[in-house]
Amino acid sequence: MSIKRLIVLSTALVGLNAYAASAEGVTVMSWGGAYSNSQIEGYNKPYTAETGIPVTMVDADNPATPVKAMVEAGNVTIDVADVEYADAVRMCDEGLLETIDPAMLPAAPDGTPATDDFLPGAITDCGVANIVFSTVFAFDSTKFPTAPTSIADFFDTTKFPGKRGMRKGAKANLEMALMADGVPASEVYATLDTPEGVDRAFAKLDTIKADTIWWEAGAQPPQLLADGEVAMTTAYNGRIFAAAVTEGKPFQVVWDGQVYEYDMFVIPKGTPNLDAAKAYVAYATGTKPLAEQAKWISYGPARKSSGQFVGLFNDGKTEMAPHMPTAEANLKNALASSYEFWVDHDSELNERFNSWLAAN
Repeated sequence: MSIKRLIVLSTALVGLNAYAASAEGVTVMSWGGAYSNSQIEGYNKPYTAETGIPVTMVDADNPATPVKAMVEAGNVTIDVADVEYADAVRMCDEGLLETIDPAMLPAAPDGTPATDDFLPGAITDCGVANIVFSTVFAFDSTKFPTAPTSIADFFDTTKFPGKRGMRKGAKANLEMALMADGVPASEVYATLDTPEGVDRAFAKLDTIKADTIWWEAGAQPPQLLADGEVAMTTAYNGRIFAAAVTEGKPFQVVWDGQVYEYDMFVIPKGTPNLDAAKAYVAYATGTKPLAEQAKWISYGPARKSSGQFVGLFNDGKTEMAPHMPTAEANLKNALASSYEFWVDHDSELNERFNSWLAAN
């Protein structure tokens, strides 16, 4: 089935008002940098070419934060947002998001229903996954005669001296700290679900706290590496890929201890263009657009049927498959982020993290 046909079907599902509502355009909030660019190239430009409807991108360090503020203030100025899985579930529970009917999502090219084509858990009451991304750590290969190979090496500033970069927050940092301290990936959340496990994770973070620069936006880690401010940093895998492949930076990803998860499209409660937002989400999470995005950044599509269409990077020579979080070789010591855990513990663990960060 052609993309044009999918657009016709998805528009029909939301009624004739969809076109009228969307004629003024759709505003999408995402994470900026190479990631937003991949969405512009993979979703937005084709969508506008097919429908004539312009798409405006708005950047945020973490879109969940302004979305929550907009909805609570009753002043929603965007139509769609790209958020992390746990945030999508939590905000849905809090009544901050519109519900999404899976029936509005296009089938796979062979007719497989969307509910069977998306990866497990990729469709929730209020969200539709678009990518599988990973928090990894990366290093500047010019800084070390012997390359680090494990998550434990990230925390070893004696063997691998230099500043570290980490995201300013509890999520992924605590998991990585436990894996670096010897906890098997399969036992991380059971360990972190105990006071002793949380203490253990923070104790491990203590060992590099004085050597760490904290980042908040996804574009910052490759810049910190490029500027020589850090020798290693945690980062979203696609950002490092983009810097290495498109800019020729001497950066390498270490997949050991990666924490992978979905990003999801959600629709803020009270969006002024609900039908237009639904039509955009239906298009963007179709088989071909998700595969097209993977030509611009190394995040895995959330639909099974997209895999056959993922080939080379937009440079025409770099095979994308080995750079995906879901590549078999990259999953040897990988951890699937538990949205259930973070929905339950996000507030308390981030409060502790902020207190820990502020302490001498």
